[in-house]
Amino acid sequence: MRLNQDIGIDLGTANVLVHVRGRGIIMREPSVVAMEVGKPRVKEIGEKARDMLGRTPVNIAAIRPMTDGVIADYTTTQKLLEYIFHRICGVRRVFKPRVLLAVPSSATSVEKRAVKQAALAAGAGEALTIEEPMAAALGAGLPISAPGGNMVVDIGGGTTDIAVLSLDGIVLSRSLRVGGMKLDEVIARHIRGTYNLMIGDRTAEEIKITVGSAAPMAQETKMEVRGRDLLTGLPQTVAVTSQEIRDCMAEPISQVVARVKSVLEKTPPELASDIIERGIVLTGGSALLRGLDTLIAETTHVPTHVADDPLSCVALGTGKALEERRGIAEDFLMAA
Repeated sequence: MRLNQDIGIDLGTANVLVHVRGRGIIMREPSVVAMEVGKPRVKEIGEKARDMLGRTPVNIAAIRPMTDGVIADYTTTQKLLEYIFHRICGVRRVFKPRVLLAVPSSATSVEKRAVKQAALAAGAGEALTIEEPMAAALGAGLPISAPGGNMVVDIGGGTTDIAVLSLDGIVLSRSLRVGGMKLDEVIARHIRGTYNLMIGDRTAEEIKITVGSAAPMAQETKMEVRGRDLLTGLPQTVAVTSQEIRDCMAEPISQVVARVKSVLEKTPPELASDIIERGIVLTGGSALLRGLDTLIAETTHVPTHVADDPLSCVALGTGKALEERRGIAEDFLMAA
């Protein structure tokens, strides 16, 4: 009988997803922590803390502890992990959980060590890491254990990880610090520069979800955007179109597409042949951007499709790694 719990965590820049071995994904929350300024006291974590972004009084700060997929605020990250362990294992626990954390493929040894130390300080009994593209491929159900090429493009909130996998290993990988939050940033900058209107991160994300696209749509749309006029200081409403939002996001999207092409160009020929047959798989929340799969397919001439549940792929992959002992140290899971 296994007395301690095995937990896989996708500790992303925008969201945190938690997979418990034998139970599946049991937690999906924004990676936001609201704390009292100058005090190590947590007010809210997750969705309630996200609702506070841009709306807090001077004595409360809503913080995203992860930036570009790695720790930006160690103390706050530890508090977030403590919250996760308390919610799953309870406050009074005899056995500490064993934790597998997904990290970007570009993470340095120092950044990986910081993530593991934060988990141990938060109450984990053992902590290891798995590269996000490996976890994403496992979660998407790609046949990476076979001798054939599989290509996954994991587009998260802070980073994009591109990898070619075969025989349970990463043959080639590249990481780009461009993700969904970068798209939000360029949208907010466009609205400010074009309309002299200041909007928050949540409004920028809403614009991206509602009218954003990477390729021309059959029917272009528009939406009203509310914010603060920088000239008058008063609330103002403007209308934006899907075409102008697509144009303003073109640069970061083109960086992702260019990096995908670069990886394909460096892929060994036999694996490239497999990828042409099997196609490129997109995972991560930003893979849901309309037309992104079409744009990549048209640019690379390789079939491209979005995974069935792209937002959950990395978390599901950590669960499969825990169950199948793939992509992690063999001694991580002790005999039951």
